[in-house]
Amino acid sequence: MTARLRKSVGAGFGVRLLGQRWVRPFADEAALLELPPRRRALVREVLLHCHGRPLVLARTVIPPRTLRGVYSGLAHLGDRPLGELLFAYRGLQRSHLEVARASPADWRHSISRACAIESPVWGRRSLYQVGKVSLSVCEFFLPSVLQRFQHQRVT
Repeated sequence: MTARLRKSVGAGFGVRLLGQRWVRPFADEAALLELPPRRRALVREVLLHCHGRPLVLARTVIPPRTLRGVYSGLAHLGDRPLGELLFAYRGLQRSHLEVARASPADWRHSISRACAIESPVWGRRSLYQVGKVSLSVCEFFLPSVLQRFQHQRVT
């Protein structure tokens, strides 16, 4: 999806890191990743934008075991898109895909304000696996991206 957004918006495409910290994931995220109770994971939240206009809000949950060895670079992406590194891994598989709807109250106040989330938004959550490790990526499509791609399919 990031590659398609970048191609569509051109030089105006950017990624802004909203936060990255070790926290307990939401209960449904922990269950999807088969994390033990109260286990912390690296949670990364970014905004994909075009000239500062919010397009997609993404949340990645990376269990500690996933950050070992060759995958340690996932913890140091900064403003680089996750897909640039993630899709370079041989054997990457999406094993789970679900659709979600989030209301403005579901977001931290700073994120809903930065992304101008004033009404519910739709998104998708994917579970990616590389070998025996996994991570979850949730992407919410903000109104401006839906308007932009009204007649196109974004995957």
